[in-house]
Amino acid sequence: MSTLPQAFLTVPLAHRGLHDPAAGRPENSRAAIRAAMDAGYGIEIDLQLSRDGRAMVFHDDVLDRVTPATGPLAQRLAAELQAIPLSGGQEGIPRLADVLDLVDGKVPLLIELKDQHGAMGPTDGALERAVALDLQGYAGPVALMSFNPHMVITLAGLAPEWPRGLVTCAYRAADWPLLPQARRAALRAISDYARAGAVFVSHAADDLASPHVARRRAQGAKLLTWTIRSPREEAVARRVADNITFEGYLAPLPA
Repeated sequence: MSTLPQAFLTVPLAHRGLHDPAAGRPENSRAAIRAAMDAGYGIEIDLQLSRDGRAMVFHDDVLDRVTPATGPLAQRLAAELQAIPLSGGQEGIPRLADVLDLVDGKVPLLIELKDQHGAMGPTDGALERAVALDLQGYAGPVALMSFNPHMVITLAGLAPEWPRGLVTCAYRAADWPLLPQARRAALRAISDYARAGAVFVSHAADDLASPHVARRRAQGAKLLTWTIRSPREEAVARRVADNITFEGYLAPLPA
């Protein structure tokens, strides 16, 4: 089982890069990633899958919120997506391969695979395979995670050399209305942690007092937290968490 590199526990992680559309740096853009690197931060990014099976750096499953295009990302080819400009920037949607070339091992890169089927259940493994392929030969600190434990379990077989974790939260019914109560309870309890071969949890900052998180911590799990948006929130989170994923301010770097 791979351990989480120390860099993930010491360098704050810029959420979707050091993004600021007003400054020409949309979320999950190469510009935001370059800015995070220049500032000395680690980087957290999200992945979706293109129609032709490429891992694309994008948060939503539809294009509408952060591009002038509309509709599901999964219905577009990677080349089409690369040509769609991100709102507030000058660049198109990057592939994971583009971001890996840009980061080139210089800073820690925390990669979240977005659930592709909407139910946090078994997947077809297509995004996981695309990620494993892009990571072949990469040298540098990388960690992989997902809300969907099945994706993390699949990654254990496809890319066992990279440390894995689960993205977790309180799974309140109001926030996850499409998930059955029993599934929400299992996810809240982080019940697939061992089966996924996970070594860390990235947990919502508003639920760090969770007894399930405390139990995993006692068992040796490293704890990251998301999304911290102010120095005050950071001070509270760091009482419990090993590191933060942040946005909207400049988190202090380690001395």
